[in-house]
Amino acid sequence: MPRDYFGEHVAARYDETSADMFEAAEVEPVVNFLAELATDGSALELGIGTGRIALPLSQRGIRVHGIDLSEAMVARLQAKPGAEQIGVTVGDFATTTVEGRFSVAYLVFNTIMNLTTQDEQVACFHNVASHLQPGGCFVVEVSIPDLQRLPPGETVRPFTVSATRLGFDEYDVAAQGLISHHYWIDDGKLETVSMPFRYVWPAELDLMARLAGMSLRERWSDWKREPFTSDSREHVSVWEKTTPQAMK
Repeated sequence: MPRDYFGEHVAARYDETSADMFEAAEVEPVVNFLAELATDGSALELGIGTGRIALPLSQRGIRVHGIDLSEAMVARLQAKPGAEQIGVTVGDFATTTVEGRFSVAYLVFNTIMNLTTQDEQVACFHNVASHLQPGGCFVVEVSIPDLQRLPPGETVRPFTVSATRLGFDEYDVAAQGLISHHYWIDDGKLETVSMPFRYVWPAELDLMARLAGMSLRERWSDWKREPFTSDSREHVSVWEKTTPQAMK
């Protein structure tokens, strides 16, 4: 079982420290996008967390089931109104299976990078494919690595700098990895957490999808379907489960 970096220490503050991501302006485009793909009214969220997307998607009448490694994050979700409508399985979303088939599965907010090896990421695509109905879609929201912004010889890139919060990504280019360092002030005390990730390129994800029997259907720079370009800092990609004949 992979290490859980979202234990009680992180879960207790997650909604507060990520408050901007819970704003309606951030959530509604995601829910609109996913609801369009949930053609039969079913969705599987990998890394469901405290329910930022699952709860409003469920309120649209979509049957949502989630997988998450963190019991502490799931406990926060299950304490919220409407959570009784959402099924949750605790486990590693790269390998954990659940009953039923879904018209859409999704990973948001860079969560694919929580799988810190290529093998785990490949396994995730295979796991998703096994849960999708024919023609079902897998959606991933993930950032583009900031390697172009790293000066030669440097490995650290700041992503948050404020009076009460600092964040730095430390890249290991040879291993295609990074460690995300977070520092913030809580009740006058300095709190810190560092988490490992594996960054992944769009073309690499396309190959993982192909190995799992899926093909790229669309790719955008955000949930509002702005075009994906060389200047995009993230992408929202959709792969469709295809038949063996269609993959030839």
